[in-house]
Amino acid sequence: MSGSTFGKKFTVTTWGESHGKAVGCVVDGCPAGLSLTEEMIQSYMNRRKPGQSQFTTSRAESDQIEILSGIYKGVTTGTPISLIVHNQNQKSKDYEHLKNVYRPGHGDYTYEGKYHHRDYRGGGRSSGRETIGRVAGGAIACLILKELGIELTTFTKAIGPVCIPEADYRFDDILKNPLYMPNLDYVNSAKDFLETVMEQQDSSGGIIECIVSGLPVGLGEPVFDKLDSTIAKGLMSIGAVKGVEFGAGFKVSEMLGSGCNDPFTATPESSGIDSSHHKPKSLISKVTNHSGGVLGGLSDGDSLVLRAAIKPTPSIGKTQHTVNKEKENTTLSVSGRHDPIIVPRAVVVVESMVAISLVDLLLQNMNSRLDYLKKIYYDYR
Repeated sequence: MSGSTFGKKFTVTTWGESHGKAVGCVVDGCPAGLSLTEEMIQSYMNRRKPGQSQFTTSRAESDQIEILSGIYKGVTTGTPISLIVHNQNQKSKDYEHLKNVYRPGHGDYTYEGKYHHRDYRGGGRSSGRETIGRVAGGAIACLILKELGIELTTFTKAIGPVCIPEADYRFDDILKNPLYMPNLDYVNSAKDFLETVMEQQDSSGGIIECIVSGLPVGLGEPVFDKLDSTIAKGLMSIGAVKGVEFGAGFKVSEMLGSGCNDPFTATPESSGIDSSHHKPKSLISKVTNHSGGVLGGLSDGDSLVLRAAIKPTPSIGKTQHTVNKEKENTTLSVSGRHDPIIVPRAVVVVESMVAISLVDLLLQNMNSRLDYLKKIYYDYR
């Protein structure tokens, strides 16, 4: 199987299966000199691990991260960083009844069509447990971004019909509730909805939003590695993501050009005169941000705003129509331990893929101008 590596300069390769001995990743391209400990990464892992509330799977996994290489005395060495999490609570027998049937909404049918066999114990590589490696790599990426003054704020915008409008965002509330919603006033409504869904042995989807501040102007690589296309590829590689939008997103189809375009404005800066043109220096900004911080595939200096649509958990207790290996019609009710909603645990996964994409593009951006190279190899020699 190829395709388990993401990135060009800063790469994350994930490995392992849901019911194997362990899962993890190898991060290559991380600069030397970054302070990094298992505890730093664990804080991200804890946001993804199961058992955080009644709305997550009861699979008892600590998801304890272990660093195998690439660190010396708490600092990265510039060599590949290998990270591992041991699986501790697999119950493979719970999946025995799925051996000869294809679960609706899962990759059972397509994996078997491609490889002529499949790991029916939780889905193998297609399981949500694969995202552990993404979060471990994403934690390192987030720490690099913090060193550069770039901050990510990621949260649950919507659960089913419960959607929080931008005017009601309260970012301090995100870590105060198990659903990672940016307003506690909406949490009870979301919980009531999920309890009803669970009573019906069904599941729900939702929307995750990520806002990035502190990006420089011009981040991204035309033509095929644009900022938005790179991030979109990373997000769409998450199994539960079915749609990605930036800024106004699909609403731009309803706008006129005069309303969709973000007008530029120049604000005189108080700190002196531009000697080359003998006029006040200016700061350029946008009046609105329908672009979501991306113009021409490059960052425009405004906040990067994106959203990912997360599908309902496909494993549900409700009876569904399906087909078995003998190509016979049958029905299926999926038992076992499954999340009635993936969204809260996927928040940090979305954040991780955005962070990995940004670090990779920042490293690629270093050779876009000669003066950047001079700063590295001439100014500081």
